[in-house]
Amino acid sequence: MGEKNNGFDVLYHNMKHGQISSKELTDFIRERSTIEEVYARSMTKLAKSAGNFSQLGTFAPAWDVFKSSTEKLASCHMELVRKLHELIKEVQKYVEEQAKAHKKTKEEVASTLEAVQNIQTTSQALQKSKESYNAKTVEQERLRKEGATQRDVDKAGVKAKKATETYKSYVEKYAAAKSEFEQRMAETAQKFQDIEENHILHMKEIIRSYSQSVDETHVQIGELHNEFVRNIENTSVESLIQKLAESKGTGKERPGPIEFEECNTAIAIEENSFYSSSDSDDEDEPRKFHVEIKPVQPNNGTHQNRATIDELKASIGNIILSPSTSVLALQHSHNITNANKPVASLLWFASAVPVPNRPTTPLTAGALVPPPRPSSRPKLPTGKLTGINEIVRPFSPPKASNASPPPTAPLARAESSSSLSSNTSLSAGNTPTVGTSRGPSPVTLASQDALPIAVAFTESVNAYFKGADPTKCIVKITGDMTLSFPMGIIKVFTTNPSPAVLTFKLKNTSRLEQILPNQQLLYSDPSQSDSNSKDFWFNMQALTSYLRKASEQNPSASYYNVDILKYQVLSDGIHSTPLNLAVYWKCTPSTTDLRVDYRYNPDSMASPGPLTNVQVLVPVDGGVTNMQSIPNSTWNPEQNKCLWRLSDISEKSENEGAGSLRAKFELSNGPSSPSTLAVQFMNEGSTLSGVDMELQGAGYRLSLSKKRFATGRYMADC
Repeated sequence: MGEKNNGFDVLYHNMKHGQISSKELTDFIRERSTIEEVYARSMTKLAKSAGNFSQLGTFAPAWDVFKSSTEKLASCHMELVRKLHELIKEVQKYVEEQAKAHKKTKEEVASTLEAVQNIQTTSQALQKSKESYNAKTVEQERLRKEGATQRDVDKAGVKAKKATETYKSYVEKYAAAKSEFEQRMAETAQKFQDIEENHILHMKEIIRSYSQSVDETHVQIGELHNEFVRNIENTSVESLIQKLAESKGTGKERPGPIEFEECNTAIAIEENSFYSSSDSDDEDEPRKFHVEIKPVQPNNGTHQNRATIDELKASIGNIILSPSTSVLALQHSHNITNANKPVASLLWFASAVPVPNRPTTPLTAGALVPPPRPSSRPKLPTGKLTGINEIVRPFSPPKASNASPPPTAPLARAESSSSLSSNTSLSAGNTPTVGTSRGPSPVTLASQDALPIAVAFTESVNAYFKGADPTKCIVKITGDMTLSFPMGIIKVFTTNPSPAVLTFKLKNTSRLEQILPNQQLLYSDPSQSDSNSKDFWFNMQALTSYLRKASEQNPSASYYNVDILKYQVLSDGIHSTPLNLAVYWKCTPSTTDLRVDYRYNPDSMASPGPLTNVQVLVPVDGGVTNMQSIPNSTWNPEQNKCLWRLSDISEKSENEGAGSLRAKFELSNGPSSPSTLAVQFMNEGSTLSGVDMELQGAGYRLSLSKKRFATGRYMADC
């Protein structure tokens, strides 16, 4: 029944803890699913790479084995992702049913709770009546022994008799309460035990399904590996050489004999008319070639898909034969375009990057557009760099091994110039990062003053875009909350044995998927019912200890910053990204055309503000010898990367923050391989989650609140 009859409370809260376990199991399976999906996409990209490897040489057919095996491996992991998503649905359904069952149980055991409270109340009253009875009886006996007057003895006897009756009545009440308590506790304990048994069985069943799905994937991977080994073994040296002979052989017939034939003068004269009239001594000079460009005939005469001179230049450039043999260079002039004979037909592939509740704009230079209808093609945008066709490539996030996100500016701490790390891993067990900062002069505080506290919210947005398909955008947003304490507050804490408990409410938490408080410093009730706010309070002894150590390490600091909690924000795909991206490549052996469309998305921010320090970095291989770009960009030949630095982007920017970056690269060793570009930007004064803090109780005041977000890994593929 528990000490002081508290067994009911223990069993009830243990039942509630089952809901926490169910939700945490859901989070675990969801994270495993994300890992599997990222791995599958990486395998798909690797398979694509194997398919693009050189087809020259005897070994070339072996790459087909690698490509096929890697594609099947990616499919195995994507199948596991599908199974895990189905399992998550089952767990979530169980969580809902569990909550309903717990609510029903709470109503059913209400009478048991009354019995518990009744026996606790009766026990306390019984103990007091017993003490009163003993005291009154002892007092009566003392008066009798000391020879007190009969009147005093009788008076004490009346009190003793009354105390005796009260004591006996509570003994009877306790017996009845005890019987009621034992009966109901036995029933309730059995009910709680049934619930826990069912809960554990259900959790084990979920784990069994999880284990089975993983095991099936491992079996498939093993079979795939065995198949790969067999295919490689079956790819013998003889077969590879035979394939080379069949594909590259010049024939099986040997050259036949040639006999001397006497000259036929008449025929020889006719034959000479086909050659140049120059003397035989000039035969070593390079011959002249005539090059003619024939116009591409339109499929339908009504289509207005003719290219302008500038567009033709952007598409094919100035074609010049090699210096050793060229006599004719193809130059573009206005007379090569004819109203009835279009010189070239260039298709511009563009699709929309939708922004919620915002209209799309027509296809013009520097604007994102919806996909063209099948019945009509979009008009070519104005500008020099055109003719970039979309290349379909499998999307995959960058490799997780030694990759690092683009550099970001330091994240300002509250009331300080020091920086918050936006890449700290989410771990509830982390000890607080106690940072120091150079702020204003130290604050002198009295114990009765409201102590000033500053807060900073710093968020990191990570996104991967694939072409112009908004459904394939992967987004993850994390955040950190940091409190800043002035130096003077430490003296108040250390001189006051019981400082006021620092309590705060985290608001707008409905947009958060996960909250990880610093468990060494913060307390919180996990059963809070409000989905849009959470209450936290500090372990004041631990906080004082940490701040004291920080001051000992850096006694000259004016402020001390402490990481309080981390969180992950619920994302809605591309709708949660501050800057929507779409990338298009056109790769030929001699040139590479690139276009990056972007659109500012104010709906992603709690309080829309400008994106600053915007930079776009694109690797381009193939031996770049020359580059043209709109707007101007910088080419780094050592790193083979193109960098755009853009002015602030907001709704007040041109086209409400929508635009395009275009570049044309001339190559010496093409074609290029479309690469993944990286983008960075930041915003001061707003967050993507809208999360906020409100101090509770007396003793403290919020002196400053800072908010910002910046990019982590923000990348785009075609």
